[in-house]
Amino acid sequence: MSAAAGQRVLVLGATGTAGRAAVAALLARGHAVTCFVRPGSAARVPEGATVRTGEIAEPDALRRDGIGEERFDVLLSCMASRTGAPRDAWAIDHQAHLTALEAARSAGIEHVVLLSAICVQKPRLAFQHAKLAFEEALIASGLRYSIVRPTALFKSLSGQVERVRRGKPYLLFGDGQLTACKPISDRDLGAYLADCIDDPTRWNRVLPIGGPGPAITPRDQGKRLFALLGQAPRFRSVPVALFSGAARALALGGHLLPRLAEKAEFARIAHYYATESMLALDPQTGRYDPDLTPSTGHDTLFDFYAQLIAGAEAPDRGDHALF
Repeated sequence: MSAAAGQRVLVLGATGTAGRAAVAALLARGHAVTCFVRPGSAARVPEGATVRTGEIAEPDALRRDGIGEERFDVLLSCMASRTGAPRDAWAIDHQAHLTALEAARSAGIEHVVLLSAICVQKPRLAFQHAKLAFEEALIASGLRYSIVRPTALFKSLSGQVERVRRGKPYLLFGDGQLTACKPISDRDLGAYLADCIDDPTRWNRVLPIGGPGPAITPRDQGKRLFALLGQAPRFRSVPVALFSGAARALALGGHLLPRLAEKAEFARIAHYYATESMLALDPQTGRYDPDLTPSTGHDTLFDFYAQLIAGAEAPDRGDHALF
């Protein structure tokens, strides 16, 4: 059974970079799109979508102010906690999504497309556990689902472009080959999310996804960036133990000051990204495997670097940025 064209889609998280790309892709495919966003953020939604505002954390807001008496076929969520701090993660990645799921079920929505993250396959952090808890609730809901777990986004790998342009060395964790990813652009990710609606092979599945081309390490990224800038490569190594040590020290202080406990979680997040690849995990070997990480789209990270060097506006990298 295939979905009919021109679905009515309710979108959460439409003001982030991935969310805006998903809305643009939905509109291009002829879907009727309504975005439920925070008050004051409507200007960030792509033209052509209907915008409704409210506080997603308020239990009845989505049903009352977003859905109302209208019929929707699909709920697509790119919503995520901005900081990854435990309280924020459980409030947004878990509870707000549970509230949205119940509102969707009550409104007769049949399909939920969820933007998750590939890092939840080896959960150590609060936001990963919160995302996984909601994934489990969605799978158990009886609704059709498509859970998309992308590898690293271009914006998360763009933080050193300006640094290197100014003549500074490219910072690496360890030797720069501890991790790898298959970077994906917001545009390609948005297209993949939108196509989950009409592609039965993506229904009732957890979908790891990367961008085109082979997996690349941070050292690979640095070498290509220097080449694009016409500079000789210069690297500086940052010991990963810096983050684990900071996390332990801050956690001790966190027993007395809650804000230190939150900073300890940020240090753990930094350590995780410095040591874990953003690739599919082989359940048989327990190792990350680029061959198990499907590719999609056409945009490459190095084309994106070239655009930034040429003067394109740098994206908002959010609160998880390490540099």
